[in-house]
Amino acid sequence: MRSSASRTSHSQVLAANVDTVVVAVSLAAAAPAGRIERMLALAWESGAVPVIVLTNADRPERPVTVVRDEVAALAPGVDTLVVSSVTGEGMDVLAAVLTGTIVLLGPSGVGKSSLGNALLGADLLATGEVRARDGKGRHTTVHRELIRLPGGGVLIDTPGLRAVGLHDSRSGIQQVFAEIEDLAVDCRFSDCTHVSEPGCAVHAAIAAGSLPQRRLDSYRRLLRESAWAASREDARLRAERDNQRKAISRHLRATYKFRDRRS
Repeated sequence: MRSSASRTSHSQVLAANVDTVVVAVSLAAAAPAGRIERMLALAWESGAVPVIVLTNADRPERPVTVVRDEVAALAPGVDTLVVSSVTGEGMDVLAAVLTGTIVLLGPSGVGKSSLGNALLGADLLATGEVRARDGKGRHTTVHRELIRLPGGGVLIDTPGLRAVGLHDSRSGIQQVFAEIEDLAVDCRFSDCTHVSEPGCAVHAAIAAGSLPQRRLDSYRRLLRESAWAASREDARLRAERDNQRKAISRHLRATYKFRDRRS
């Protein structure tokens, strides 16, 4: 479940009862760290096991090993695989780690549908061209499709995600930034905010160069966004309950007035 891409507080269900989430990242374009962290938080929060799949290994923008190491650093405890749906590179390894109901997540143009077709062994999912100037693609998948895989399990292809909002995803965020959570255990204060407190183990790691400042900034940003979305949802639910109570009260008052007129 993610927050709606609109400005409302409504959440949007992408898929249900999922066992494995494939986070697709294209090697043919820049891989934004923030987007990857968001999708991983979404995956962990769902209770599924995420797998990062670096697609388009046949036409990488930068050295594959460099990108793989950079992406793997964003995803502690998550398999990061390199594949090509054109040459078949890495597809056997990917098929071996995928289990149960599998959903493909990622923006348009990263090759989700091509990846799905390679796993299915047939061109069952629509694919489209990618713009050469920015690596972006059109929405060829406009609805969710659920197809049985030849080797067992089920594949769900989703539309490309232009925006990924988090909805009350604190536990998923903590999983993505596990190294920060581990460091925080050694902070002097149990409620350390990792801002300016003395004895902060997180800031000590940043000063030592073992933790990038960008990771801490992203961690804080996603926690703030998640808390804001949760508060908006709580406020919306309270407003809905208040409106329901008011509607019931109006109905009862109208009923009593009608009875009084008849008596």
